[in-house]
Amino acid sequence: MTAAHADLQIDCPRVTDGAALWRIARDSKVLDLNSSYSYLLWCRDFAATSAVARAESGEAVGFVTGYVRPDRPDTLFVWQVAVDAAYRGRGLAAALLDGLAARLVAQRGLTTLETTISPDNFASQRLFASFAERHGAGLEREVLFDAGLFPDGPHEPEVLHRIGPLSPAR
Repeated sequence: MTAAHADLQIDCPRVTDGAALWRIARDSKVLDLNSSYSYLLWCRDFAATSAVARAESGEAVGFVTGYVRPDRPDTLFVWQVAVDAAYRGRGLAAALLDGLAARLVAQRGLTTLETTISPDNFASQRLFASFAERHGAGLEREVLFDAGLFPDGPHEPEVLHRIGPLSPAR
């Protein structure tokens, strides 16, 4: 944990974090908000491939949710990254992403990280580009889901960002 995050603890989410993750995602005003039920399930079923940052009180103040792709066991797909407004601007999203990737590279031999980002989400584009740069990894982009595939109204395309190869920390 860096000095900027000395007051925070990063670990795996617990089911009791689900409501806080839902609130952080809702309050981001950027993420597609999933049902509160899905965040509870995420904290139960995908805790090992996700990370949460906790304040001294134990309350979740940031998170990364992800899963290992069933057809590519060396690839982590990052579903969402969000930080509570009071904790933004401190590099917490990058610390969460770095910590999760390091853990999964060491535990599971992860070599690739994927995520999708809409074209107007510049903060996420910067986050993942800087992640690739910090890790000396390549970054490829391609449209994964065109806007016309979304049945629930206007939606920007989702651009796949594939980062790799990742290697163990030295």
